[in-house]
Amino acid sequence: MTKETVYALRQDDIATVWLDRPERLNAFNLATWVRLGEVIAELNADDSLRCVVLRGAGGKAFAAGADIAEFEAERFSAAQAEAYAEKTHSAFEGVIESPHPTLALIEGACIGGGLELALCCDLRLCNESARFGIPINRLGHVLPYDGMIPLVQLAGRAVALELLLEGRIFPAREAYEKGLVNRVLPDEEAEAEGLAAARRIARGAPLAARAHKIAARRALDPSPLSQDELAATYAACDSEDYREGVRAFLEKRKPEFRGK
Repeated sequence: MTKETVYALRQDDIATVWLDRPERLNAFNLATWVRLGEVIAELNADDSLRCVVLRGAGGKAFAAGADIAEFEAERFSAAQAEAYAEKTHSAFEGVIESPHPTLALIEGACIGGGLELALCCDLRLCNESARFGIPINRLGHVLPYDGMIPLVQLAGRAVALELLLEGRIFPAREAYEKGLVNRVLPDEEAEAEGLAAARRIARGAPLAARAHKIAARRALDPSPLSQDELAATYAACDSEDYREGVRAFLEKRKPEFRGK
C-alpha cells in the first residue's frame, strides 16, 4: 500500500495536517501537492472544526520546498510548469479560503514552497531552529503570483524582493523581524505552545473567527465597503453564540459556543 504523504489527524475540534516525507525534509513532489489539496478540501467542508494546524513530520523541516529531483519529468517547460501550478494553486487556495482559522507550526526548514504554504495560513509560529528562504534564483525559476501576493501582503515589496533576488536562507529571528512569523518559540516549547495556541483559537466563537478572517482580507482592498459588508459586521449579534458569550461572561463561566 502506498504511504500517504499528507494526512490529517483530528483531536476534538482541531485537525492537524501532517506533511509526511521526512526522508526528503517534507519536500513537495507533485503527488504531495495533489494530496494536500484534497485533504484541505475535505477539512474545509467540515463545519464542526474550529482550527486547522499544518505541520511537517520528523521535527527537522516544515517543508524544504519542492522536490527538484522530479523537475525534469514534471516541470521542465512552460506548459509543464503551468500544469504543475494548477495543483499547487489548488492547495494554496484551499488554505487561504479555508473557513477555519489555520496555523502553521514550523519546526526546522521552511523553504521555497514550504514558506509559500506557511504564508497562506492565518498564523505562523516557529521554533528557534527554523530557517526560511525562497532561493529560486538558483534555479532560474519565477515565483508564481499565488506565492508572491501573500509574501508582499505580509512583508512588503522590499522584503519580498530581498528574498527572491538574494535567495538567502535566514534564521527564525530575522523571519520574525521581517513579519513572516507571528512568534518564535524555544525549540523545547514550540510544539506545546503551538498546540496551546490552536486550543485557544478553538475555544473562541467560530462564527466570529470566520467573520474576522473575511474582514481581515477585505481590509486589504481599498474599494469602499458596501452596506451589506458593513451590516455583516453586526450580524453576529443576532447569533446564539453571541448571547451565550455575553451570558457566560456575566455568569463568570466558560462559554459553550455551537457555531449558531
